[in-house]
Amino acid sequence: MAMSMGSADSDEDAVISTINTTPLVDVMLVLLIIFLITIPIVTQSVALKLPQEQNVPRQTKPENIELAVTKDGDVYWAMQLIKDNDELVNRLKNIAVIVPQPEVHIRGDLAGRYEFVGRVVFAAQRAGIQKIGFVTEPPPRN
Repeated sequence: MAMSMGSADSDEDAVISTINTTPLVDVMLVLLIIFLITIPIVTQSVALKLPQEQNVPRQTKPENIELAVTKDGDVYWAMQLIKDNDELVNRLKNIAVIVPQPEVHIRGDLAGRYEFVGRVVFAAQRAGIQKIGFVTEPPPRN
């Protein structure tokens, strides 16, 4: 009986040329489990009835306050420049005590920052204005 030790023809020393796919399958199964767990969380939401878009024509009344906000952040009250935010709040407080309270219509420049319009809305809230509207142009018809 002969025993072969370390010969060149041994099958044990042959190079394995196949790819071990076990780690790949393990990773894919873990990702599949993570996706299966997180999908129900993503699809759940609070049941709400969202408002429908309306295009209501603006009713211009002489008592309504027209505020314009330029792209640079300047605020105009019926073509008159408002110097600072405190002056705007004080003028709006004088309007807020009138019964019935007039509406405030804000016209913001398309190129202006949202921050500028937000300051005007905040000033109106501080003054106690109940109804604020935004004036926009209707989209072009094709």
